[in-house]
Amino acid sequence: MYQQPTAPLGGSLGWSALTAAVPLLLLFLLLGVFRVRAWIASVTGLLVAATVAIGVYGMPFGTAVSGMAEGAVFGLFPVMWIVANAIWVYRMTRDSGDFDRLREAFSRVSDDRRIQGLIIAFSFGALLEALAGFGAPVAICSVMLVALGLPAMRAVTVSLIANTVPVAWGGVGLPIITLGQVTGIPVDTLSRATAHLVPVLALFVPMLLLVVLDGARGVREVWPAAAVAGLAFAVPQYAVATFGPIQLVDIVAALASAGSVLLLTRFWQPRRSEPSARADAEGPGGGALTPTGSGATGVLTAPSRVDVFRAFAPYLVIIVFFTVSVVPSIKGVLKAATVTFAWPGLAVRTPQGEPVALATYKFDWLATPGTVLLIAGVVTAMMLRIGARTALRAYGRTLSQLREAGGTVMAVLALAYVMNLSGQTTTLGLFLATAGSFFVVLSPLLGWFGTAVTGSDTSSNSLFGALQVSAAQGTGMSPTLAAAANTAGGVLGKMMSPQNLAVGAAAVGLAGREGEILRRVLVASAVLVPALCLLVYLQSTPVLGWLVP
Repeated sequence: MYQQPTAPLGGSLGWSALTAAVPLLLLFLLLGVFRVRAWIASVTGLLVAATVAIGVYGMPFGTAVSGMAEGAVFGLFPVMWIVANAIWVYRMTRDSGDFDRLREAFSRVSDDRRIQGLIIAFSFGALLEALAGFGAPVAICSVMLVALGLPAMRAVTVSLIANTVPVAWGGVGLPIITLGQVTGIPVDTLSRATAHLVPVLALFVPMLLLVVLDGARGVREVWPAAAVAGLAFAVPQYAVATFGPIQLVDIVAALASAGSVLLLTRFWQPRRSEPSARADAEGPGGGALTPTGSGATGVLTAPSRVDVFRAFAPYLVIIVFFTVSVVPSIKGVLKAATVTFAWPGLAVRTPQGEPVALATYKFDWLATPGTVLLIAGVVTAMMLRIGARTALRAYGRTLSQLREAGGTVMAVLALAYVMNLSGQTTTLGLFLATAGSFFVVLSPLLGWFGTAVTGSDTSSNSLFGALQVSAAQGTGMSPTLAAAANTAGGVLGKMMSPQNLAVGAAAVGLAGREGEILRRVLVASAVLVPALCLLVYLQSTPVLGWLVP
């Protein structure tokens, strides 16, 4: 039996926290500064984390190895299982030519790829996050944007930044529900408190996407679309989070945002269009994508209604399947097939002497979004009349493309698991909680850090939710505000997660360039995180304190 210590280095919480931070600091330095390939950086960080766990925290060697193995398996299933099936669906539609028709259909809405980027990455991506999560929005939206003519690096950067504001209520409200379970604060109260934070960010994220898509020129020329997308998302998100069922928060917001932008394009278009189909656009895996239409002119032909239906059919199928899978009766049947067991060799207890939740592995082979995507892919192949041999060949090419990315994700999850199981993450959280009144500013950073490490806002809430409430009570901060700040900070940590970086890079054929992607999204994080910290601080004072439930 291994019980996690909180200050193993001479009883000093500060020195222990500094030591516990070394694996993460090394990982981000190797990725962002020294531009080391992601799998090498991840394996290096994993080895350092294991050394700290065994040498400093006193974790038994066998327990550390077992924890790393569980993290690696979790990286394969469900994470890479979701990514592989999402890319497989895309690859089949690209090989069949139906993705060209999808591009043509989007061009009929607007031939400006900046507007297309807003609709796909921000609105459609939010819908996927609401229904699935676990990297599926980043994978699917990235390949869609590349197929529409956006360079691969820009496409994955846009998808990662967009995959922020829907995260707090993603997976049909799972992060907020989990936060309520670990803190004891009513879920409705937490949802209302979070609604005073995250929708504010939603107003500005579309503008940041325009900066990535086309710089200052994009903001000048397309700001009405960004303003409509953000406002039409933020208002319903706030309203449903405050008054409605939290399971529908992002679904309603995503549909309202997409519908509002589509309505806007019927009356307004940018004076100068940024064409969505370019012959020099990069495709997933580095392949070139050429515009359909008449020869070198790249003029897109008008698709028929049948063509439009075929083009959208795979994604309509995905939405329908995910929607059906979260219906309580259906979800119960899917969950009944889940195999739950204690991971061998993980006799680990928290500093309070309770068994850690990570020691239990859930094999959701039927309920996982990856399996839903697989079934949707089979239905897609039947609808598009793609033969079994062609579909299997596409799956084989997909797996080949994901080999390096799969290793990276496995190493990153193994690192996260060994840090969580050994107590390194808890030490870092406790150290931040000693900041006294300054904890108000650090509270969102703690949630940001938790999601950056684990790749999941739900996991961050599980890890630090109770700690946030306890620290807030000791500093005079509202426990409800602290808990909401944790999940709000977590949404901004999603884009920085090495797990999500690897997923996005794999989706568009940029495996090994995760460090470059990290440097690009770091700019957006550096803008949004301080703004969130300021908002939380103001809500801890009489200035905006009346907003806290």
